[in-house]
Amino acid sequence: MTDLLFRQDAYRTSAPARVVAVTGEGGVILDTPLFYPRGGGQPGDSGRLSWTGGRVSVATAVPAEGGSVVLVPAEAAALPAPGAEVEQHLDWDRRYGHMRMHTALHLLSVALPWPVTGGAIAADKGRLDFAMEGAPTPDPKVVQGQLNALVDRDLPVSEEWIDEADLDANPGLVKTLSVAPPRGAGRIRLVRIGTAEETIDLQPCGGTHVRRTAEIGKLAVTRIENKGRMNRRVTIAFAGAATG
Repeated sequence: MTDLLFRQDAYRTSAPARVVAVTGEGGVILDTPLFYPRGGGQPGDSGRLSWTGGRVSVATAVPAEGGSVVLVPAEAAALPAPGAEVEQHLDWDRRYGHMRMHTALHLLSVALPWPVTGGAIAADKGRLDFAMEGAPTPDPKVVQGQLNALVDRDLPVSEEWIDEADLDANPGLVKTLSVAPPRGAGRIRLVRIGTAEETIDLQPCGGTHVRRTAEIGKLAVTRIENKGRMNRRVTIAFAGAATG
């Protein structure tokens, strides 16, 4: 079983590892990956690997079979051999932007309690698509006020695990219509915003998140669009980077 360091501590920015394999396409597989692999609308991490006598930039990370992570080099370069000891270095500003925005999108699903049909995360903005057939288009200023009120409450963000059977018994935990929680390992990771006594949001999620909502900072709702008869696309950004 691969030891997923990004799951143990989302705030860790560097870590040693050993190269398990180099793929035929030129990707690097490590025994203890720090890089989050793309999934659930969150991009894969970028950064670099260094080792004695070499270094390589990492453009992204993607999931592979068996729960392993493949690091994709940014350019053709000499790679560390299997068995080599390397040091992982994240592009922390980008990762932290993803963490803040991913948590912000969970809050958006609280402000707009309709089923989610899609979404995407970037380091400075993100979006969710909602199934809102027959509902009026939300007022951006109202949604923005709801979001920032939740951010300002400085709510704790935590994780817990349940059995797949428990999720089957509580299907309302799943807000996304287009992406099902990953199965096969017997357990499902839940991300909770708030406390057990006062839960604001609880849903399956494999992404990286901040520890408290105040870390997100001020948010702006930059656009609400009609995407067909059923879908409404809501785009948000950090207030200092709101570009639409």
